[in-house]
Amino acid sequence: MQVMVAMSGGVDSSVAAAMLRDQGHDVVGVTLKLWGGESDSGCCSVSDVDDARRVAQQLDIDHLVFNFSEDFDRDVVDPYVADHARGITPNPCIECNRHLKFDRLMARADALGFEMVATGHHAQIVRTASGQPRLTRGADFAKDQSYVLHMLTASQLERIMLPIGGMTKDEVRERATELGLRTAGKPDSQDVCFISHTGGGRRVFLGNRIEMHPARVVDETGTQLGSVEAVELVTIGQRRGLGVGIDGRPRYALDVDVPNRTVLVGAPEELDVSGELLNSFTWVDESARSETLMSNTVSAQASAHGESLAIRELRETDAGLELVWESPTRRVAPGQSIVLYDNDLVVGGGLVSRR
Repeated sequence: MQVMVAMSGGVDSSVAAAMLRDQGHDVVGVTLKLWGGESDSGCCSVSDVDDARRVAQQLDIDHLVFNFSEDFDRDVVDPYVADHARGITPNPCIECNRHLKFDRLMARADALGFEMVATGHHAQIVRTASGQPRLTRGADFAKDQSYVLHMLTASQLERIMLPIGGMTKDEVRERATELGLRTAGKPDSQDVCFISHTGGGRRVFLGNRIEMHPARVVDETGTQLGSVEAVELVTIGQRRGLGVGIDGRPRYALDVDVPNRTVLVGAPEELDVSGELLNSFTWVDESARSETLMSNTVSAQASAHGESLAIRELRETDAGLELVWESPTRRVAPGQSIVLYDNDLVVGGGLVSRR
């Protein structure tokens, strides 16, 4: 089988390519050139491309580099900047998976005649009783990436391979060491690839692209308690930089109002809400949608490695998918994703709406 393997220059995709080669597939490694600016983290640096190329040489497979930088700017970087300008907290890694690492890459695979696309993500694809492919959690729960792949549909899953999903990270590194791969001991990427730590981080990155505005920090009575240098950098639930109350307890951001240059703060318990409204919701398939709305085994996850959250009720409205928690739960910042699971099967996910 002809398989295009997305090789990021990390150990996971290196081992994924090796496994598929050893299984007898006709494997070609591809690395995506996404970010054209300065990068000292993530998976977009020049050294990452070089690592992927050298691993491909070690495995004796062809290696290609696709320049998707214009798509990356349009579909990931520009929306990231625009969201911050509106007081929304984006997740660029999810949007990169949605638009680049799967949609765009699969279109290129089609054009070149590849049957399957593979990646080194820690997640698994299983078949339901009806034969439908479904995404489920990886064997290593500490490294599970099903949350950031929740947008994959059943039709996409039919053409995707996740070779290391049934392995732990330690097993992946052991396999890479056995093969003598140069990426065996390489640290995992943790940060947003286009934000440079040495270049001033998020503040400088956004400040070069949008105007930043100081804002008042107020309590529920409207009394000013302090200020922040840039309202565009504050996210709901944030604690750092907001001071403490008269009771000595830290304050948390309860609301971010960019047009009025105001950050509302309060006690941590004031962040608890009874539910969330999700928009832009993506279902794995229509059967998952109907089953989920009637199921009592569905739970939610609000971050990449967050705890499982119990749901009392789901209902579809004109505004989006309303989710009611079993008990009051810490509010999720608008723009972040909540992913629904039926046991360990992903059924879909959507973006938290601004209240």
